[in-house]
Amino acid sequence: MNLLNIFKKLCVNRYFELGVVKAHQAGHIDIPIYLSIGQDHIPAIVSEICPGWAIFPQHRCHSWCLSYGMSPEGIAKELLGRKDGCNGGMGGSASLASKEHKIFGHSGLLGDQIPISVGYAQATQEKTICVLGDAAAEEDYALASFGYAATHNVPILFICEDNNLSILTEKKVRRSWNLIDVAESFGLWTWDIKDDYTLSMFDDSEPALPCLMNINTKRHMWHAGSGQDKKPEYYVLDELRKELCTASIYNDSDIRTIERSIKYDMVVLWKQLLTQ
Repeated sequence: MNLLNIFKKLCVNRYFELGVVKAHQAGHIDIPIYLSIGQDHIPAIVSEICPGWAIFPQHRCHSWCLSYGMSPEGIAKELLGRKDGCNGGMGGSASLASKEHKIFGHSGLLGDQIPISVGYAQATQEKTICVLGDAAAEEDYALASFGYAATHNVPILFICEDNNLSILTEKKVRRSWNLIDVAESFGLWTWDIKDDYTLSMFDDSEPALPCLMNINTKRHMWHAGSGQDKKPEYYVLDELRKELCTASIYNDSDIRTIERSIKYDMVVLWKQLLTQ
């Protein structure tokens, strides 16, 4: 696993999103936004292990789109509602899409990307990633899709970004069952993964399909919008930076220079767009 590539993608994801925060709080973005800060390392890692796969993201999709090659400028223009945005200013924050990058935008109906992605993967036999949250996993058509994918050996990887919240309601209030147990009962390969900078269960190789990975993570911002109730418990970006600095090839100065350069590019991008 190339940690330096992951670090670079994570920096793009993080500093792009921080630009979204500033633009939203200044009133330049007046649509609902769904920020991936705190979960932005997941697509950075997955895209290194599973490049070129078809992606069906959910509403919190900015970092998935960036990690799989969509232009930061095009996404930023889209969030600003411009006609030259990546989806003509009509996709907004939750429904970014790109045929070129095989990224299929979310409709806004909770969890509907799950059966749609299973159908796509079966019909095309392309390796496909379906991103969902712990709340989307509770929809009846989600559960049926897990069973169907297992029964028909569909080449799909379900990734549950499990932040334990449906807006503000924790899982223990919503359900009595565990997603891993249910997915295994349907016959899927499963992994319950700690939230860190490696997602070590990947083990540098593509997972056996079909499978479900439940990644325990923390969103840093509100469900929708740019607010923050409390300081995050940890920062994966900091952990990855420290890990890279312990490697003999890199030193703190090298890593900080890379990070500053990416941060500068994202700051300049947003500054230019907001002054046009």
